[in-house]
Amino acid sequence: MDSKEAHIFRFNAVDVEGEVLKAHNPFRKVHHKAGAIGSGHAAIERDFLDRIVDAVRGTTSWLLVGPGQAKQALVRHLEEHLPHDLKRLAGIEAMDHPTDGELLAHARRAFKAIDRMGGPVGEGARAPH
Repeated sequence: MDSKEAHIFRFNAVDVEGEVLKAHNPFRKVHHKAGAIGSGHAAIERDFLDRIVDAVRGTTSWLLVGPGQAKQALVRHLEEHLPHDLKRLAGIEAMDHPTDGELLAHARRAFKAIDRMGGPVGEGARAPH
């Protein structure tokens, strides 16, 4: 995921189902004046974060990957509003805009490793990017 879109994949050993969620205002800009406090970056839309959480709801485990700080915004959102959904988060990893194929291959490897370690992964795992 990044601040503009999230690629969600639901997969098992044989099948894969994907969807792309887009932020409503992905190109909104905040200008930063000299001497002002803050980074000048627009906050990620709460509705966008809620739609990502809805997309992974019902899974046994999920992996969060992508560039930048958007991942941390989603984690903070979960900590503040939906801590029970955070428990199924298997990992957070930095990846610089992988293709859908690269993302799915990475998620399959990651969940296979987690499964070998005894993690709660099974059918219904999702990987938001």
